[in-house]
Amino acid sequence: MIKWITKLFSSTQKEENTDNMKPEVHEHPKNNIKSVSKKYLIVGLGNIGAEYVNTRHNIGFKVLDFLAKKESLSFETVKLGALAEYKFKGRTFFLLKPNTYMNLSGKAVKYWMDKENIPLENILVITDDLNLSFGTIRIKPKGSDGGHNGLKNINLVLNTQEYTRFRFGISDQFKKGQQVDYVLGDWDEEEKAKLPERLEISSEIIKSFGTAGLENTMTTFNGK
Repeated sequence: MIKWITKLFSSTQKEENTDNMKPEVHEHPKNNIKSVSKKYLIVGLGNIGAEYVNTRHNIGFKVLDFLAKKESLSFETVKLGALAEYKFKGRTFFLLKPNTYMNLSGKAVKYWMDKENIPLENILVITDDLNLSFGTIRIKPKGSDGGHNGLKNINLVLNTQEYTRFRFGISDQFKKGQQVDYVLGDWDEEEKAKLPERLEISSEIIKSFGTAGLENTMTTFNGK
């Protein structure tokens, strides 16, 4: 009897020890897919409405429209914006033009980031920049809003400044008190002539961001 109890106890202890040796399985949160995600959210900032189509402030929309036309993509009206899906080298790029107007851009970014389960480091926001000369490109992994209302709202909604932004220079060639008119004004003739080449480079930046990575993209395109 004693031998039988000893054997039973030994067997139970062995099973417990075996259970303790099993690898732990952790449930990962919804967005904990950073190292494997091949989905990217490319957000072009701008304002909806025909009166804004060719304005400097809408360069984000213009870059996405250029890429969509080049790749024969169509934008669909979706919640909080217009969206086109672009597949390239095993990656999926969601091209988003928020319809919330510039000052509420963060709402659309957050919604589609969550809906498509896209990690923060796979987000690229395209915006105009008064502090850069026309067509100058500056890609940064993080930073302040620089006085830009679209970035300001995205920072507020996401509660972080650590997402990649692609700043497209529109220069600051306006007189005192005329900034709003300048930003919401059309490109001049010289700028219009140079835009196609700048937009071509911009479309390559989007593809590079998803395939070559941020660091390589910054090295290749910053200052071009």
